[in-house]
Amino acid sequence: MNHHTGRHEPGAPQEGTAQESTAVYLYGVARGLDPAVLGGVTGVSSAAVRAVPAGDLTALVSTVELADFGEDALRDHLEDLDWLEATARAHHEVVDRAAQAAPTAPVRIATLYRDDDRVRQVLQEQHAQFTRVLDLISGRAEWGVKIYAHPEAFEHDEPEPESQPQATTGGGAGTAYLRRRQAQRRSRQDASRRINDYAQSVHERLTQHARASRRHPPQDQRLSGHAGVPVLNMAYLLDDEHTKEFLDTARRADAELTGVDVEVTGPWPPYSFIDTTDTGAEGGRPGQGEAR
Repeated sequence: MNHHTGRHEPGAPQEGTAQESTAVYLYGVARGLDPAVLGGVTGVSSAAVRAVPAGDLTALVSTVELADFGEDALRDHLEDLDWLEATARAHHEVVDRAAQAAPTAPVRIATLYRDDDRVRQVLQEQHAQFTRVLDLISGRAEWGVKIYAHPEAFEHDEPEPESQPQATTGGGAGTAYLRRRQAQRRSRQDASRRINDYAQSVHERLTQHARASRRHPPQDQRLSGHAGVPVLNMAYLLDDEHTKEFLDTARRADAELTGVDVEVTGPWPPYSFIDTTDTGAEGGRPGQGEAR
């Protein structure tokens, strides 16, 4: 998932004020959600999650301390991969819980508002935008596909060391060594091209079953924990009825090339296919929340 943040609104509560030391953290917006689904659910900082309804829309929110989520605190936290990953995971788990019961549009992590009344106002003001997004994702889910290449995939075609007598090489041991190194480089280049062509072929086959796709940059190996070299990182938006064909295609592709893995994850709420600018969530620079 992407670790995006929003922005503080001028005049919003800041950490350190005596009167207002908390804000409302927004996870996402659902349509037709039974608030009972959120009973007992906790989110970021183990805060209880509650529903803020406005017509047919329901915001998923928690009350958080500005000491943890104000501008200065976020600026520090966003340098901490452990905190960032834990917060993103808690954010996702709330959205995922709601998405299992009703169409749910996630928003960026650390999206903050002054209070519940402001959240209701946003839902009313942005009703058309939220409805458009929820229409897009209703009956659909996001699936992630990552392709990794292991060392054996690159070494498969490397030539064996030359076994000919030195006299037949025409240039002695030094020349033979250089020729061997050149041949190895060409072999690795050929292997890289073969792996990239394979990844593109897999992507083209998967898109035949998808409503849309998004390319992501390779994931930080500290977060993925995968030893292979990342080759492809894609997200696909699937109609629920096409999931089986998609997974079957990925499974067959995984067995095609030695030393190359096709890893599928999901289903996820469709983070990659929701433009937060369409839901009133303005973009912001890292290290800031949004209290509007």
